[in-house]
Amino acid sequence: MTDDTGDTPAKTPADKPAAKRRRASAKPAQAKPAQDKQIAARKTSPRRASAAKKPVAKAASGQPDAAVKADWPVHGTITGPMVMIGFGSIGKGTLPLIERHFNFDKTRFTVIDPVDTDAKLVTERGYTFEKVALTPENYEQILTGLLTEGEGQGFCVNLSVDTSSLDIMKLCRKLGVLYIDTVVEPWAGFYFDDSAKASDRTNYALRETVRKQQKKNPGGTTAVSCCGANPGMVSWFVKKALVDIATDTGLKFEEPSSRKDWAKLMSKVGVKGIHIAERDTQRAKEPKPMEAFWNTWSVEGFLSEGFQPAELGWGTHEKWKPKNAKEHKKGCRAAIYLEQPGASTRVRTWCPTPGAQYGFLVTHNEAISIADYFTLEDGKKLKYRPTCHYAYHPANVAVLSLHELFGSAGKIQETLHVLDETEIQDGADELGVLLYGHGKNAYWYGSQLTIEETRELAPYQNATGLQVTSAVLAGMVWALENPEAGIVETDEMDYKRCLEIQMPYLGPVKGYYTDWTPLEGRPGFFPEDLDTTDPWQFKNILVR
Repeated sequence: MTDDTGDTPAKTPADKPAAKRRRASAKPAQAKPAQDKQIAARKTSPRRASAAKKPVAKAASGQPDAAVKADWPVHGTITGPMVMIGFGSIGKGTLPLIERHFNFDKTRFTVIDPVDTDAKLVTERGYTFEKVALTPENYEQILTGLLTEGEGQGFCVNLSVDTSSLDIMKLCRKLGVLYIDTVVEPWAGFYFDDSAKASDRTNYALRETVRKQQKKNPGGTTAVSCCGANPGMVSWFVKKALVDIATDTGLKFEEPSSRKDWAKLMSKVGVKGIHIAERDTQRAKEPKPMEAFWNTWSVEGFLSEGFQPAELGWGTHEKWKPKNAKEHKKGCRAAIYLEQPGASTRVRTWCPTPGAQYGFLVTHNEAISIADYFTLEDGKKLKYRPTCHYAYHPANVAVLSLHELFGSAGKIQETLHVLDETEIQDGADELGVLLYGHGKNAYWYGSQLTIEETRELAPYQNATGLQVTSAVLAGMVWALENPEAGIVETDEMDYKRCLEIQMPYLGPVKGYYTDWTPLEGRPGFFPEDLDTTDPWQFKNILVR
């Protein structure tokens, strides 16, 4: 999930897709809570702070978080200047977490954003706000001056849209400055370029640019790529869920310490695929008006990825491909894409609260990185890889917004609006990973964070936002503790340490086994083309 700037004028996409949809008949399976699957706060060594406690008081709106800061552990010190790029919903939510958990020089903390609507939140704290849009022509000059001021190692927190993550990452590493982002973001114009081939507009293509840079310049100053909720946190959930399943099935194993061993374990457990399965039930207090796109996180980010081709990591167990599926000729080749937008591509999935549900197969970096990370090869021969993709049911206002958008042939609404915590009545963001096809059928592991608990934990954000900002926090801590790790994805980080930092902000984090499969209740009134020999074939998951 990327950041945004609140209410913004809409863009008109070049491609205006329509989707063929067909209803499926299915009844929700009963969730089966796993035994003691909530991660407990771990004991830590003296150099690591203990798990955070909830604050005894909540900071007043618009005021620094000093009233509650004493109740939270300090995880590290940022010795040099700090620059936050982007101050939309995620930037505003990340700010109080940085204040709580890091020591830093506030006179060398600068926030950059082309919109100054919320600049007061920055300046009243004694920080600097610069109203400027970074471009290919000015980013190097602006950031170099800010990030090299004075002594110590700087930190760049990139939470923006329409700025090249790769270019800024390369500059930071050249300057010896720590870096983190939540997405591989391109310069403005990439997502809606009607002259570009579909394959060139994929997240696969964007991720490959970072992978090439990683191979070309290994090691060096740490740059954490794609460390939000998803991509990011969900990669840590996958490892925890895999260990749970291996343990519960009685498999004798040692927890892996290398990428290859993780892939071997997943293969041995028998996981066929992974859904990043999410249900956002947060309800707005007021009804959504016409000509407005409402969402619980960046509308710009959602639309950008929604109009990209649907993408998924492609597993070795799959026997069928859609006719419009395309493979990549270069790179890791761990994923395929469909010649249709992800925001109008639906799949069948499962979350604990709703049970069976439809989700959108929106492209996300983790669908590719997770499939790539758990790939097992014998020389040049591919032995194992799980299918992996996002299966996202956004908040109801966002579903309605998408319905209106595609109904008008892709015309984006005049107003783009992110619901803040004061505009939400109730609900939760249930975000986790569904590992399926193994001996216990399917296992969902994730966060069930409510808006009510979010309000108690941190200001300026809803439940969706806090799942992202707390992952940024965890990534920053990891970078400070591993300052010479080079360019890393969250799959490559210490999942236990990262979750240890993030857990206090995630609400209930639990695991659920379920006997649900995509074949349950099917076919209904009408015949369907199904693979009854293996319920977990993508053929059965894709809504056609």
